[in-house]
Amino acid sequence: MSLPSADELEQLQEIEKQWAVKAMHHAETYFSLLQAIDGSKLKLTNIDDEIYVDFMSTFAPNVPRVDILDEDKDFKSPEMKEKWRNFISRYDGGKVTDYNFGSLLRLDASKDYSEDNTIFVTRMQFLTIEIARNKAGLNSVHCKRK
Repeated sequence: MSLPSADELEQLQEIEKQWAVKAMHHAETYFSLLQAIDGSKLKLTNIDDEIYVDFMSTFAPNVPRVDILDEDKDFKSPEMKEKWRNFISRYDGGKVTDYNFGSLLRLDASKDYSEDNTIFVTRMQFLTIEIARNKAGLNSVHCKRK
């Protein structure tokens, strides 16, 4: 595969901007849902329970705290990178749509999206953490309809 030309790189920058807009729209939509529906009643995929059980068993005995995440410890350490890679690969093949697309994830579940409370992860990591947060009732604090 050849490297892109300078003209093509400009187009890649436009694609990156479009991705950023799409990721932000996804984050805004998800947070709006959390404000309208108690997270403990929210279903993100058809296989939320399967994902949750898989997450808990794959990462045991050191399952990341999902209330407040540490980007380096929970995602970027060599051990966690390998665990996440193996975990995510199990959802290839249509089990989860767009499982490897980029998403924005809040580090602190009690807070809204902001520059210092947001990291970039794969869609599968986003779904996994948010499913665990919802099951633990951590996102219920955002629901305005109580």
